[in-house]
Amino acid sequence: MRILCATFKHETNTFSPIPTDRARFADWGLHFGEAAAEAMAGTRMPQAAYMKLARERGAEIVTPLAAEAMPAGPVEEATYEELAGAILVAAADCDAALLDLHGAMVATHLDDGEGELLRRLRAARPDLPIAVTLDLHCNLTPAMVDNCTALIGYKTYPHVDMYEVAEQVGRILFDAIDGRVDPVMRWARPPLLSQTLCQGTDDAPMKDLIARARRFEAEEPGILAATVFGGFALADIADAGTSALLIADRKVAGAEEAAAAGAGDLAARAFAARADFVYRHRPIEEAVAAAARLDDGPVILLDHADNCGSGATQDVMAAIRAVIEGGLDDVAVATLWDPAAVEAMRQAGEGATLTLDLGGRTDMPAIGLEGRPLSLTGTVERLSDGRFTVEGPMYTGVTVDCGPSALFRVGQPDGGPDGAPDGEGGDGVRIIVTSHHHEPWDLGVFRMMGLDPATRRYLMLKSRIHYRAGFGDLARHTLTLDGEGVATSDNGLLPYRKVRRPIYPLDPEVSWP
Repeated sequence: MRILCATFKHETNTFSPIPTDRARFADWGLHFGEAAAEAMAGTRMPQAAYMKLARERGAEIVTPLAAEAMPAGPVEEATYEELAGAILVAAADCDAALLDLHGAMVATHLDDGEGELLRRLRAARPDLPIAVTLDLHCNLTPAMVDNCTALIGYKTYPHVDMYEVAEQVGRILFDAIDGRVDPVMRWARPPLLSQTLCQGTDDAPMKDLIARARRFEAEEPGILAATVFGGFALADIADAGTSALLIADRKVAGAEEAAAAGAGDLAARAFAARADFVYRHRPIEEAVAAAARLDDGPVILLDHADNCGSGATQDVMAAIRAVIEGGLDDVAVATLWDPAAVEAMRQAGEGATLTLDLGGRTDMPAIGLEGRPLSLTGTVERLSDGRFTVEGPMYTGVTVDCGPSALFRVGQPDGGPDGAPDGEGGDGVRIIVTSHHHEPWDLGVFRMMGLDPATRRYLMLKSRIHYRAGFGDLARHTLTLDGEGVATSDNGLLPYRKVRRPIYPLDPEVSWP
């Protein structure tokens, strides 16, 4: 057999002003042919699991593409067509396709990137067995379901089960090829635009939904897989939102009906818990004051509205300003995107003191915000090439390239007691500034700068939930800072035009079914 194994992933925030072009894929990971296989080898990514399954069958492995870009605005048309085309060309003479996709890709010329890729693939190869892994934040569409043999989503957020989920759906596909099962998919979708900040799988209600999905897999005869998709509310497309899908084996009597009932059950339970899928805000000054009263650390401070892992610009200074003005000391910030500031620090060199207009490089017209730099004086404490290998448990083995990076320290200690205010013996605020966008979910982002995050009183992270992968066990306390950015959890700030209506919480009185 010739088995195609490929990755093509992007989570698109349609409100983001950051363009997703070919260079953005290259910044995070863009590999073709043998280089794609080499990039995935030794990782815990879905494509690595696919290649392992193919090797077990003694198959020839075809790896046309391993491509992922950090979330941002829509994928430009030429880039989408090039990368999708690489998969379609390679599939022409393959016997099966195992694809690692995201499920929330929007391109400048189409709203359903994954559905369109699968539609084209199915049209070209009507009988090709196709397995797909999708992100927990997938906005599931009819085109995705109708144009593959079996699809599945992650059951964890942070996504620490990507490898295992890919193995599961890959084995379903090979069992279908060998005639042991006859998979059919059934799905349901409530009118719910769940917010990613409320989708952590260690928290209710998502935790309870995932547990129920696992029970369907373990206890219901003929159910091969069950998935709950939280959806990605920052993609303004008709199909955005929560959904549930079960794969049944038609060889087992009653399994198809059980799958339909199970999908409906999961969707209904999600809708019943809809109020818990909406984040409740509080003034950022209150959160900073609460952090100042905590005696033990590390304390995680989440600047979630400016998380590039949800497509934000990652150069908004509102939360950093609030932390500095609030007098918090011994703070390490990861990460701020400002290539111009990095270059200025590289020119100045380590140990130099300078004043920078930091961040605020990007306007956000979708939410009516202009970029506002913050003028800070500090010391270039360290320079780095911005590269490190993720230790896990999420994206384990993947090499991260933050581009040229710098550690900028605001405030100097003067020999006074730890924890004293800035300028009175405090340790100041250290800001990791990068040239490429990167959401901090692994300790390596601090270690590449010579910092031990366990020794800091405050860790300010431009993240939502993924930070838990690397920092969850480290945190004594976690507080959300409701700052500014296009990854906001305030639906009232987002000018939705395309999403289907009525839908909760945009339409609070909606009922279903």
